[in-house]
Amino acid sequence: MAKRIGILTSGGDCPGLNAAIRGVAKAAYEQMENVEIVGIAGGFSGLIKGESRVMQPREFSGILNVGGTILGTVRTPFKNMRKIEDDKVDKVASMVQNYDKMKLDCLCTLGGNGTHKTANLLSGEGLSIIGLPKTIDNDIWDTDVTFGFHTAVDTATDVIDRLHTTAASHGRVMVAEFMGNKAGWLTLYAGVAGGADVIIIPEIPYSPEKVLESVYKRAESGKAFSIISIAEGAVQIDEAGMKRKEIRQKRQEEGVASAADRLAKMIDTQTGMETRLVVPGHMLRGGAPSAYDRMLATKFGVSAAQLIRKGRYGCTIAMQCNKLVINKLEDIAGKTKFVPLDSDAVLSARNMGISLGD
Repeated sequence: MAKRIGILTSGGDCPGLNAAIRGVAKAAYEQMENVEIVGIAGGFSGLIKGESRVMQPREFSGILNVGGTILGTVRTPFKNMRKIEDDKVDKVASMVQNYDKMKLDCLCTLGGNGTHKTANLLSGEGLSIIGLPKTIDNDIWDTDVTFGFHTAVDTATDVIDRLHTTAASHGRVMVAEFMGNKAGWLTLYAGVAGGADVIIIPEIPYSPEKVLESVYKRAESGKAFSIISIAEGAVQIDEAGMKRKEIRQKRQEEGVASAADRLAKMIDTQTGMETRLVVPGHMLRGGAPSAYDRMLATKFGVSAAQLIRKGRYGCTIAMQCNKLVINKLEDIAGKTKFVPLDSDAVLSARNMGISLGD
């Protein structure tokens, strides 16, 4: 009887998803007999609706260097999984039923924090689940790196590189806002790699006065421009500890769209230096994966196939100290890997004189 392996990609897309899908499929075909790969469209939404098909081996060729996901992805918030909404659908029950209808022996879920929480939920319902950690935020607990992160850092660093030349030409302050609602790994790494003068991440609430001090200091030393790398989830010191809803309300009353928007307007107004806000947004998710991410995603995919062959489920792949390890889903779900304030990257930035806004 054929081994039927389900695969879905959930949450935000990122470079390396197709490489991971390919890794699972090719290793499964190579290591096991009578394998069928069932592709589930649109993440957990597709599992809820029963949208799937048996894929052919040829479909996994030529996708190693392709960005996005051939399966499609949809955000299905974990907080709503147990809610019966207007469509009267019991999402969890539907996923379990469709898993059985698809005659799956196991399901590989490629995704970030929310995906891992839902994966753990389904594992608790008795389904055979294996997680693969992807996210440009690099914030999944107990893994040193997630696939997608390296490529996003390359892209964000290129943004900063390009801002340097135009900022220097015009004597402007450039504020670059990068993705990262809760964790600042992407903003920090790109900021250090790109030579930003100020780096502001969610883990370190910032003082507007400290940022201004840094900009003034550069101007007084004869440097007519500054580059600021700021995460979308950054908060001022007076916002630390506030709920997201409260922060949104506060900013709405101030007439600003985000922390980066407010910071850019403040610098422009108070220093008289022409200031521009740049938001690369979803460009950070797009494009072909870097060689590193292709390799990492492939290794994760192959490792998942090996776990399937051994019948080991309820776990997720991880990278620790440059070695592949296996973590239990229940130990990972619901936890976020924040940037440690004493991390090498933070200390390196401080020791070079980069302001972290505190």
